[in-house]
Amino acid sequence: MLAKENIRLVIVTGMSGAGKTQALKHLEDLGFFCVDNLPPAFIPKLAELCVQSEGKIQKLALGIDIRGGQFFGQIRSALDALEQEGLACTILFLEARDEVLVRRYKESRHLHPLAREQGRTLEAIREERRLLEELRGRATHVIDTSNLTTHQLRQEITRLFAGGEDGTSRTLLINVVSFGFKYGLPLDADLVFDVRFLPNPHYVDSLKDRTGHDPEVQEYVCRWSVTRRFFRRLVSLVSFLIPHYIAEGKSELTIAIGCTGGQHRSVALAIRLAEWLRRQGYNARAQHRDVRRAAGEREA
Repeated sequence: MLAKENIRLVIVTGMSGAGKTQALKHLEDLGFFCVDNLPPAFIPKLAELCVQSEGKIQKLALGIDIRGGQFFGQIRSALDALEQEGLACTILFLEARDEVLVRRYKESRHLHPLAREQGRTLEAIREERRLLEELRGRATHVIDTSNLTTHQLRQEITRLFAGGEDGTSRTLLINVVSFGFKYGLPLDADLVFDVRFLPNPHYVDSLKDRTGHDPEVQEYVCRWSVTRRFFRRLVSLVSFLIPHYIAEGKSELTIAIGCTGGQHRSVALAIRLAEWLRRQGYNARAQHRDVRRAAGEREA
């Protein structure tokens, strides 16, 4: 069972129309299991289920706001229950100026949750702000979205929640894909590297029918000085780019490495790059699009 201190719980709350839905979407991209409009009384139980999930859910984000109606008043007792259970939570409170919220409601043509009781939108907003005053005071982070674009809000969410406890940002999923140029470029590639200039194991009889998974092929591909120089430059470039992708809010990066058939050189280097990325603490995996296709053509 996962220890309670290893559960990362974020409660997203604040003014209606301030961007809570977008914030939850961004947190979902960062690997959080997200539940919106949850009655506060269910918060401790859901958090406990995460503890019992055997590590399947380690990051939980809950959207809580006045849409909960009569249940919203239970938020204080729910937070107190979390504290008593030793489950630490981070409260993210989103707000915006009254005139900005009024404009957003006019543009979206949505009805404020309290508008039926309070009448005009402005009165509803002011009443909501009064009801949320105590919760705002307990917030860990307060973000005013009045002048933020969706992209800027994403950057701020990434800055606050993409990192681990040590402050590093390692939640970007990196796919290192090997492929053969003869079968076309991967459609989802963000970065493409052509390694057809490297010595080709295809012309070595003992290696021709093997793949880049085999240690003998990997040793052959990496023995050459040109391969070593290329790899040093490759990891230098990738090391420079990844933190900028994370800061921009990117949640997935696909690095494609291609050789002629996607059997030898690209496979060996994709494996090596993914291993290097994991040693740096990144969430990286190697995938090989064409290695089976190349083997099938040889058998045919």
